[in-house]
Amino acid sequence: MEAISSGVDATGAVGALVLAIGQPSFPTVLIETLRAVADVGHCMVFAFADQRSARCLLSTGNIAIGPDLGTAYSEHFHTADPNREVIFRERAEQRHILLPHFARRMYPRGYRKLFFEDSEIVDKAATAIWAGDRCTYVNFYRTAAQGGFTGEQRQRITAVAPIVAAIVARHCQDGTAVATPGDKLAALFAAGGPLSVLTAREKDVCRRILEGFTSEAIAGDLGIALNSVFTYRKRAYEKLGIASQNELFAIALRLMTVSRPLN
Repeated sequence: MEAISSGVDATGAVGALVLAIGQPSFPTVLIETLRAVADVGHCMVFAFADQRSARCLLSTGNIAIGPDLGTAYSEHFHTADPNREVIFRERAEQRHILLPHFARRMYPRGYRKLFFEDSEIVDKAATAIWAGDRCTYVNFYRTAAQGGFTGEQRQRITAVAPIVAAIVARHCQDGTAVATPGDKLAALFAAGGPLSVLTAREKDVCRRILEGFTSEAIAGDLGIALNSVFTYRKRAYEKLGIASQNELFAIALRLMTVSRPLN
């Protein structure tokens, strides 16, 4: 997956990630998506249920000692993470939490040595989301070979953080129903399905948006004019009561990740 160009809505890159929920390929799709959005080097995901324990759910990317870092954090270093205070302070709100910008001085010396010096992490961004009594804590890292996030890259991470956190939380939730991406989309757009209010062409356009197509690519794939793509998208959004691509992803995420298989 190539990096998205300047000016492209970063939320469009997460389509494949929605479709990968419950699939063995999810960690690979996750890091490829994050690289396309902001050239993220590594992603680690942790779960909190209380302030006494943490669990590493996922580690994917270019840090060779990622699994060791996950174990060390879960067993001890989570107590020294300054983000934990913010995470538990926001627990009652049950909403997405965008955590403070990274600053190495925020962390104690032992933490800095293991997580930043030994692993060559030079920058990070982080987000968290509470769902019931469990928090999913998602960390995005850049290594020395990459350098820190640029201002534009950090803006892109900020833009996709809420939807990425929700997707990762649902994937990591125990008992996630496994269905192929094609099955998931087919269920959404089938006759009598949740999006059956749309016309056939409106479904064609929305389905391709969820698959990560640009407007130009949709026009080429369907053999229609670009202005027609905009018209069908506008009509579909009006019928669904939404105004943005991000809201379409949110609808798809909610419908695709119910606890029962999509039949």
